[in-house]
Formats: sequence, structure tokens, C-alpha cells
Amino acid sequence: MAASLFAGAVPALSQGPVSEAISAADRATYADLVGLAERSDMVIKVEIRRQIAVEPERAPGLEPGFTRLYIEARTLALISGSSALGESLVFLVDVPLNAKGKPEKYKKREMILFADQVPGRRGSVRLTGKQAMLDYSPALEARLRPILTDLAGRDVAPLISGIGDALAVQGTLVGESETQIFVETKDRSPVSITVLRRPGQPISWGVSWGEIIDSAARAPARETLRWYRLACSLPDSLPSSANLARDPEMRRLAEADYRFVLEQLGQCSRVITQADEA
Repeated sequence: MAASLFAGAVPALSQGPVSEAISAADRATYADLVGLAERSDMVIKVEIRRQIAVEPERAPGLEPGFTRLYIEARTLALISGSSALGESLVFLVDVPLNAKGKPEKYKKREMILFADQVPGRRGSVRLTGKQAMLDYSPALEARLRPILTDLAGRDVAPLISGIGDALAVQGTLVGESETQIFVETKDRSPVSITVLRRPGQPISWGVSWGEIIDSAARAPARETLRWYRLACSLPDSLPSSANLARDPEMRRLAEADYRFVLEQLGQCSRVITQADEA
């Protein structure tokens, strides 16, 4: 019987250890959730109804200490995505074995899946990452909703690929300067960062998301998609080739202003995913 069930299944990626799998939803950072959501066609709420261990010889790529489960689940809600889903879903997931050599029991647990539909296999989905199955909670859904809304918006912040040019220029007053940093994006839409220094005032900075460079532009709020794009994609230092200033002092100023922006953005912290999965 098991052989016929597994015939239409598509392998998913492994999850972490049991203790991590249980607490992953609570420990997931904003960057973790954006990365999972952005690479997935669907975000689905399900209830696990049945799990069957796949024979090791039929689970290529299985890590030591893990087992591959064939999961049957009841669809509770399509939180994000446009694909039509039936009342039930099947998928594969690699989970760790406990001290007794057994996998955790998932039956009757409500989970959030980050998944893609499998072409030509109705009712089958493929998880999109190592932590693409998380325990459901109202708190997790509340965190996900604004992320999914931002990703589906018309003015979604573009993917950042690097720094184009940067130029610092002195003002008319001593200690006055302005630095423009032009950000490269994958769709070539214009993004620029402005850093202003005024005598007797705190350093101010902002981001213009369009053709017009606005000196009054504001910095993005933390844990927003625009913040994520910058904090998680900008290089750790200003590329020397991008610094257009000829004067050594202005070159140092451009570098200092870029470091200031990175410090203001803060770290792009990921706990349950990795940057190369995003």
C-alpha cells in the first residue's frame, strides 16, 4: 500500500532537530519569514492527518539521523497564493529522529506550509525550504499577514543587487556635507540613499524609491519590506570602485556615511534559514 502512496510524492527539504522544529515558529525572525514567503507560491494552513515513514532506500539524499515522512494533511486555509487547492494535500518532509529512533508525531497538529504546487500532480505540494513547515499559532499568522500583503503589493520594494555609485560633496558651511549612494536593483528601478550632515545637528539619512531624489526622504522602519531589502542585501562595505569622490577626505566621508547607514539599519538576523535560501 505504501508504495502506491509514495509514487506521486515529491521530496521536500529537511527540517532541523526536533527541539528546533517545535520552537522554530517562535524563534523565526522577520528576515526568516520574508525569505520563506518570498520564494513560495503558497502559504497554507493545514492540519496533519496522517504520516508514514518512507523506507530509507526510497529517500535519496536523506541526512543521517533523519527520516522522510509522507504527510497527508487537511487544507484549512490558503493564506497566500492563487492556486486552487483541494480539501487535502500530500507532501514529503525530512524530520529528525528522537532518542528512540522515532520521528515526532504530527497527527492533529496545525501547521503553516511554505510550498509550491507540483505540476501535473493535483493535491501534491513541495515545501520550499528546510524550515518550510512551522507550527501554526495566531501569533505566527499575525506576523505573516503584513509580510504577505507587502509582497503582493503593486509598489513592492525591488530586489537589491549592489551599489552603483556613491559621491560625497562638501556644503557651504564647515561640517556640512551630503552623500548620495545609488543602489543597483535587479529590475533596474532607481533607489538612492541620501546622508546629510549639518553643523550642530544629528546626521540624517533617508531612501528615495524612485527617479526623484528627495533630500527629505526618510529611513525605512525596521521589520518592513523596504528595511529588509536594504539590511539583508547591501554589501558590508562601500565598494572602492563605486566611490566617485576624487578628494581623499570626501572618499573617506562617503565610506563613513555608508557605514553609518549600515549601523542604522542594523543586522539582518536569520535564525531558522540561511541567506542563500532567500
